[in-house]
Amino acid sequence: MKRYSDVIDFHGHSCPGLALGYRVAQLALKEFKCRSEDEELVAIVENNSCAADAVQVMTGCTFGKGNLIFRDYGKQVYTFIKRPSGKSIRISVIWEKPAETKEEIKSWEAYSKGDRSKKITELVHSRKAAKTRHILEAGDDELFAVTKGKSPLPSQAEIYQSLRCAVCNEKVAEPKAALRDGKMLCIPCIEKKGRKR
Repeated sequence: MKRYSDVIDFHGHSCPGLALGYRVAQLALKEFKCRSEDEELVAIVENNSCAADAVQVMTGCTFGKGNLIFRDYGKQVYTFIKRPSGKSIRISVIWEKPAETKEEIKSWEAYSKGDRSKKITELVHSRKAAKTRHILEAGDDELFAVTKGKSPLPSQAEIYQSLRCAVCNEKVAEPKAALRDGKMLCIPCIEKKGRKR
């Protein structure tokens, strides 16, 4: 099984979001007892936070294989479905970060506005490290609400014919191309053409 250090290597740094994704993936792997080599496990992530990187590394679900599905809901919710049974686990993050002091709040606000002074940076990184440690050491019931059941299986990844856009001459997957004025165009060229009108 992959370790947290593997997740950090992929993502580039350790942070609370990455730790949450790591713990989510651990729970899913414990439930299904397999990592996805092909498409036998499907992950649906409802946010594009650091946690999604941990889900990819830990579970083997990736955009390239078509078994990592992104739904832009902005929610810390992760659903895993096992093929072909449809058995699923939905994991919702319920963890609440520990209360912050006035100094920590002010430091984060300063950091968010671009202040990278030594004092501010150290305080922000120290706070993030403490949150990360807490997530890695907490019990599952402190972090997550879990629902098990069956879910409809998303269709498996499809391979599409590539066409050349009549404007930019770049390859585009056939279902993403559209006919405009008798020519096949990619989405960016369609959008550019629409703005010129």
